[in-house]
Amino acid sequence: MSSLQGKWDEEYSSIQDKGEIGFIDYEDDASVCTYNPDEEGPISISVPFPFVDGKPRSIFVGQTATDSISIKNTTREPVELWKVDIYDSKPADTFTVSLMEPPSATSDEEYIRSFLESFCLEDRVLQPGQTLTVWLSCKPQGVGLHTTAVHFDVGDDRIERVVLLLADDKISQSLVSNRPYRRDRKKKQLVVDASAGAEFVKGIRPARAATRVFKYRLPPYPIPNEIRELVGNKVPDVIAEGLMIDSYYPYFSSLLNMEEIKIEENMRDYDMECISFGRKGPFLTLEVPGLAERRPSLIYGDYVFAKLASEDADDGTCPYQGYIHRVEAEQVHLKFDKYVHLRHKAGNLYNVQFTYNRTSMRKLYQAIEVTKNLQTDFLFPSESSRKRRIRPASLSPLSCILNEEQKRSIRMILGCKGGPPYVIYGPPGTGKTMTIVEAILQLYIGQNNAQILVCAPSNSAADHILEKLIAEKAVEARENEILRLNATTRPCEDIKPELDRFCYLEESIYKCPPLSNLMQYKIIISTYMSASLLYAEGIGRSHFSHIFLDEAGQASEPETMIPLSHLCHKGTVVVLAGDPMQLGPVIHSKDAESCGLGMSYLARLFECEFYNNLNENYVTKLVQNYRCHPAILHLPSELFYNGELIASRVDIASSTPWDDLLPNRDFPVLFIGIQGCDEREGNNPSWFNRFEASKVVDIVKKMTERGLTGEDIGVITPYRQQVLKLYKALEILGCSDVKVGSVEQFQGQERQVIIISTVRSTVKHNDFDRTHCLGFLSNPKRFNVAITRARSLLIVIGNPHIIGEDPYWNLLLKHCVDNSSYQGCDLPKERDDFHEDPTEKESDLGWKEEDCPQPSNEVESEGEPINQAEEFPKPVFDEAEWSDGWK
Repeated sequence: MSSLQGKWDEEYSSIQDKGEIGFIDYEDDASVCTYNPDEEGPISISVPFPFVDGKPRSIFVGQTATDSISIKNTTREPVELWKVDIYDSKPADTFTVSLMEPPSATSDEEYIRSFLESFCLEDRVLQPGQTLTVWLSCKPQGVGLHTTAVHFDVGDDRIERVVLLLADDKISQSLVSNRPYRRDRKKKQLVVDASAGAEFVKGIRPARAATRVFKYRLPPYPIPNEIRELVGNKVPDVIAEGLMIDSYYPYFSSLLNMEEIKIEENMRDYDMECISFGRKGPFLTLEVPGLAERRPSLIYGDYVFAKLASEDADDGTCPYQGYIHRVEAEQVHLKFDKYVHLRHKAGNLYNVQFTYNRTSMRKLYQAIEVTKNLQTDFLFPSESSRKRRIRPASLSPLSCILNEEQKRSIRMILGCKGGPPYVIYGPPGTGKTMTIVEAILQLYIGQNNAQILVCAPSNSAADHILEKLIAEKAVEARENEILRLNATTRPCEDIKPELDRFCYLEESIYKCPPLSNLMQYKIIISTYMSASLLYAEGIGRSHFSHIFLDEAGQASEPETMIPLSHLCHKGTVVVLAGDPMQLGPVIHSKDAESCGLGMSYLARLFECEFYNNLNENYVTKLVQNYRCHPAILHLPSELFYNGELIASRVDIASSTPWDDLLPNRDFPVLFIGIQGCDEREGNNPSWFNRFEASKVVDIVKKMTERGLTGEDIGVITPYRQQVLKLYKALEILGCSDVKVGSVEQFQGQERQVIIISTVRSTVKHNDFDRTHCLGFLSNPKRFNVAITRARSLLIVIGNPHIIGEDPYWNLLLKHCVDNSSYQGCDLPKERDDFHEDPTEKESDLGWKEEDCPQPSNEVESEGEPINQAEEFPKPVFDEAEWSDGWK
């Protein structure tokens, strides 16, 4: 509302004749639709389409929504109503006004013929006490927020009513929250304080097959009480002093302590109150929502604590420990003490507390403890008094498609004699896995004494390397010389049948072969975590001649040290492959992450001038990208790789099935602007945007109609709830094979078509998301990974007024606008920083890695920790062994 005299109240929105409404964020500025009729003068005007529960009313695409506006003259004098004007509809021309009520389905033909509507009603006189009713109509043609201002020129004043409506279609309507968001603030009671050594009645462990005793036992590594008391109040002094040669173990063990304490806190979010157990044979069963998504992550051999809800926490009765004997999709089978099973009755209510398996964390402590056996110039190459010089070896490539950078890195690896790690710096799509595989095979066939260990951060990545190794036609891979080492907790059905012949199984359980068998293999492939089994079995430090660590940027430094500190000696050739400009390790504790645990060993190496300056004796940078269309590759190359990446795809077609969907057929990067709304439901603090979800489904449908399969399409979105909403909608469409996940889940992967749903539509959440590393606006590395997953088509769906607040996403938006590849809602007004040069370096854009730690878990708006969204398999959970497995 405004006055022609220019007097404004802070509750009124300020709209000038010469301007536009612009972007209205009703959540950020609730006053935009708040009016006080008593302050508006003698004319009383009702509010059309008032908010419902604090949100705009929902209407349906393709239908006409109408509401009446009453204009009453409360004075004793006639008042001139000069004009009722529709001002700046967004989208354009979607709102109209009329003096007649718009026809309905029951209206007769004569009424329909006589009905008139327009964008402006002119010049009427309101007599004293008279009420005039006009009708406002909206005809939405697409999903999302529809806005307008209705101006009433009365006498010398202008009165304004801002109208906001949310247009739904069938898909978005099906995703509407049925439960209002309500965060449970009640702190759950501890069933047992295990960290304080509380007593409990022990459960019945799963029976174990006869197992040999490992040569080296895994120590318990308890968290010191003084660290528990300190964490949360102060950073330990050893961390504050920074990483140094003499403090390596205390530094990282303190960081791991902080991380572990945070994991314990996160597990409390899954605790359950007043639940009942089922009974199945000799087991008590427990339904665990989110178990299928590893939220919480529970495996065979873990345990829970339970206590009758009727028993007070302090009444002196001991809680019961129940071991997990079987894990199903949403259910675990438990065995407690026999007394519990006898006492249990249907309908009994229990409080249940989850615990997490510490074995993986204990492996990390052990790994950093034995780094004292590594050379100083290995852990800290910058401390070396002399530079290394490698004499490149000759090379007869097995693959005929290797480029010069790949060949050079392989020659350097073959000529290396040990010392600091050699790094294959592989930006997205540059073929670093192919380079690793070629180097491994060259050693396999060319050096009879070569003993090679290959590690990757996940099972799928390790399997992928094995597949590439055995697919090479020029080399006959012998089963008795290649081992795919798996954790005992990995389900047999998780691995492709054709790879089983390279695995070691006993009684349908993956095991580590005996030492005598291990010594016979020339190539062993495992995850970082499972490599600890080799040390436990007794393989010596001098056994492996070469250790390859793939995706080294995704692993924390303690995780990287598992294969290195146990199995590397001064003559071992260590090769790290990865990209410090992509996402690093996922860390639960924000404090531990910002203090150093969030930096991978690979990234730390690049702080050394030998690596940072790309000295060929230490690192080779791959620059030929075989994945992306040049238009997709351009921006990340300029922003993150000094413009050095070369688009080298040779299969780029002159026409594609989706050409008719693109405004610019030669530019396969499309930004679709939607002003939706942020929503949450139930007690789940994760956000979703049903309007963006609807658009994603619409695009997937069009792509599949043009011949693409679900496996050709990937959908990236930053919030767990949006992932679940999209899976629900795609399942209805019959496209459940489309992968939907976070950036972390897509790192190292690619799809023909990538669709990104950014979710956020509210300004006020931006700063919070940056602070807590949420969404897409928290780290440029997330941006880099997200936009480099697509081979042929990248589609971004989001609110340009929100996404444009980030300098990187702003450049992508501008890139699309400049190439006539933007569709959707009105763009933000241009501003100075909208024209930033995309060739500027990261520091010029105001970003430093320490300012933007890796996102670890979602945080609700009040800043309290919430349920871990388990965005992708965490290293501390995925490879967990039975905690007593090494005794």
